[in-house]
Amino acid sequence: MRLIGGEEHKNNEQQQPENENETNNEQHKEEFTLGLGLPNQPTRLVVGYALTSKKTKSFLQPKLENLARNKGIVFVAIDQSRPLSDQGPFDVILHKLFGKQWRQILEDYREKYPEVTVLDPPSAIKHVSNRQSMLQDVTNINLCDCHGKVGVPRQLVITEDPSSIPDAVTEAGLILPLVSKPLIVDGSAKSHQLSLAYDQLSLSKLDPPLVLQEFVNHGGVVFKVYIVGEAIRVVRRFSLPDINKLELLNNAGVFRFPRVSCAAASADDADLDPGVAELPPRPLLEKLSRELRQRLGLQLFNIDMIREHGTRDHFYVIDINYFPGYGKMPEYEHVFTDFLLSVMEKKYQDYPGNK
Repeated sequence: MRLIGGEEHKNNEQQQPENENETNNEQHKEEFTLGLGLPNQPTRLVVGYALTSKKTKSFLQPKLENLARNKGIVFVAIDQSRPLSDQGPFDVILHKLFGKQWRQILEDYREKYPEVTVLDPPSAIKHVSNRQSMLQDVTNINLCDCHGKVGVPRQLVITEDPSSIPDAVTEAGLILPLVSKPLIVDGSAKSHQLSLAYDQLSLSKLDPPLVLQEFVNHGGVVFKVYIVGEAIRVVRRFSLPDINKLELLNNAGVFRFPRVSCAAASADDADLDPGVAELPPRPLLEKLSRELRQRLGLQLFNIDMIREHGTRDHFYVIDINYFPGYGKMPEYEHVFTDFLLSVMEKKYQDYPGNK
């Protein structure tokens, strides 16, 4: 949290507000002064952001910026054509860019400016950018006494030679149909292009590197579990419909489809079977998200979960996404600004001079 200083700011503070709204805004800023040992000093939180133009448009919506401004949070665009250390100063860096060069820039910056909170560490993001490693931590979590079980669909990684896929699938004992997903998640549209393979022969038509996941019937609904620090929000999205044995016998080939779920496919208001629509138990989500935050080292991500059709408490995690489309999450503006303030409040509470 940065103190507003300098002659320009001092002069501004000496000026009388021109209207009642300005007075209210200044009083509102005072309310968010954190314990820095300097009472009655207005503060502001400077958040530098490095996002793609698409992510900037979807995330930095006017409602978020207005609410943030009222809470003393200022978003500042990072100029990618200039050295990062020449910009700022920042309290927080919010980012979602890909590539080795950007990761190295951030790692160097974190080493030079450890007091700046980087959301999230590049090494942690890299872990969930590979679908081979992304779900490994889920299988090791003990979720007993949480009103449900969480697993991962059986899967197989193929890095090359499409002609070897049918034999590899047979050897692994995977059951058709299989969902094919690109191995690497790099923010491109291609990394979210999925395919469904119905028969053994068509598997050789797939394009490695990829991950093959057994398809689990789930009532055509996926639960998008958004995590922002300790906050959890869940929305329902329509997904692929269930596949019965007759359909499996009567279909062959590989069917490609775009991103399965999106805001336009919201299932929250649909007239669904209660057994399909019921959200995962809250204790289950809380423990799962807490464990994944610690194991992955991430604060900003979402979990794609499905419930095995015909069960009430058997769930699968099928994907984990870093810095998802929070603009699709209800009330994301309040959740996100509260999270940013809590991050800085904890930092200053832990600062030796404030203990």
